[in-house]
Amino acid sequence: MTLVTATKRSAPGAPRAGGRRRPTDRGAWFLVLPALIPILVLSVGPLLYGILLAFTDSQSGRTEPTEWVGGLNFQDLLHDTLFWESFRIGLVWAVGVTVPQFLLALGLALLLDQELRLRWLARALAIIPWAMPEVVVGVMWRLVYNPDAGVLNETLRDLGLGDGRDWLSGLGTALPAVIVVGVWAGMPQTTVALLAGLQNTPRELHEAAAMDGAGAWRRFRTVTWPALRPVALAITALNFIWNVNSFALVYVLTSGGPGGRTRLPMLFAYEEAFRYGQFGYAAAMGCVMVAVISVLLALFLVGRIRGGDET
Repeated sequence: MTLVTATKRSAPGAPRAGGRRRPTDRGAWFLVLPALIPILVLSVGPLLYGILLAFTDSQSGRTEPTEWVGGLNFQDLLHDTLFWESFRIGLVWAVGVTVPQFLLALGLALLLDQELRLRWLARALAIIPWAMPEVVVGVMWRLVYNPDAGVLNETLRDLGLGDGRDWLSGLGTALPAVIVVGVWAGMPQTTVALLAGLQNTPRELHEAAAMDGAGAWRRFRTVTWPALRPVALAITALNFIWNVNSFALVYVLTSGGPGGRTRLPMLFAYEEAFRYGQFGYAAAMGCVMVAVISVLLALFLVGRIRGGDET
């Protein structure tokens, strides 16, 4: 004789054995709301309003009601050579900051991962630029680049390398000078992220590779880099997006000058909105930048997914 026992599936929210209830979707939403509400109010809401504003002729000081103009702002934007020039400058800035930033941060992270004396002090000093507001960084570097009494020009004079120059006002030197500041200011967070990835790499793998006769470069290529690659890709993508959206640092250093040589897209949109009062047109610029960043982020996510499938 066979005894068959049937187990009944408990209804959602029904108490389990022992008197405990399973969490419901409603309860989970209540836990998420404290973090979700600020995001909706401070990020999603202004984003949707900005997209709506891009399809209007909104201007400052206008007494007539704002009217819906459809895609007129975007049509004008297609023929705005100044905006596309700022877009090109923005890409040069983003690549010029992100690539050296990663390479220098990688070298610094590898150094700080070694067993050095006073390593804790070196790590603390390495993140000082991260703790400084961008406005403070900009003011400090304006003093460094000062043509009359700046540290850089004084050092060049002492070394007999010339009388110095006005780095932030020269047509050929303004953008490289600003890129140097961007690399210096953004390197600490990249270093911290890469250092965390290095410390998560098992030491046993390095020891085994060293016992097999692998040198430092081969250990880095076969052990360190494969373990560090996900972190490196993530922080590089985030840095690129942050650099494309840069505003405060360049605004304090050059305000987009000289002659628009450092006018990044976000700075251009800021001037259109708050200097010339063209809110609808500036909102259209913002929409273009959001679209570009969304495409870049989508490409990054697709690459990460394909990379995960291959591994």
